Amino acid sequence: MSCHLILPAAGVGRRFGSEHPKQYTLVAGKSVMEWTLSAFQSLPFIDQIILVLAEGDSLGQNIAANYPSVTTVNGGDERYGSVLNGLHWLQQRVSADDWVMVHDVARPCVSTADVEKLYHYCQSSGDGAVLATPVTDTTKRRLSDTKVETLDRSTLWAVQTPQCFRLGELHTALQRCLAQSVPVTDEASAIELNEGNVGLVEGSRRNIKLTHADDLAIVELFLTSKETET
Repeated sequence: MSCHLILPAAGVGRRFGSEHPKQYTLVAGKSVMEWTLSAFQSLPFIDQIILVLAEGDSLGQNIAANYPSVTTVNGGDERYGSVLNGLHWLQQRVSADDWVMVHDVARPCVSTADVEKLYHYCQSSGDGAVLATPVTDTTKRRLSDTKVETLDRSTLWAVQTPQCFRLGELHTALQRCLAQSVPVTDEASAIELNEGNVGLVEGSRRNIKLTHADDLAIVELFLTSKETET
């Protein structure tokens, strides 16, 4: 069964004092987007990469031109809209039973071994799944300014990307959430709300999302150490 990758990259939020969105922040000589694309470019089971860009994003188009397996489509106002645009493009060309991975472009440290593990889990089980790590810190829910509740961390996982589901199932789930105005924070949320199965595949804690300025130094350390290993 074929597998395709959707990379939502239509966000325009400015971070870290840069004039560009965070996917174009330079880390160890390359943009975050280039690091992420390179991580998936070499995987033999990824048939094609759908890079979802803001309309008129010439910088993203120029980067995409250097990757033969990358096709660009226009994004939506929100992440789920961008993912849906990528799914619409795929639906016209491939089977609804094909696998689709969705990955945060701002997670450039993703391990190809973890992506392979996720793919093989989905292939063998027939169910969709996400990369995740068990929560190890004591975790509390804030009830008020002075009251908290300690949660049972043995059942808690921190979810990452990529997240992998069948094209038709994910498209239907996201469309239903959109029609019902139900907010979803990731693809698995939409599958859960539509009573689908979601497996958890343990991934590396290095697969962090570039969100805050402090993350830059950590991401650079992880990326340069990967370069040294190879």
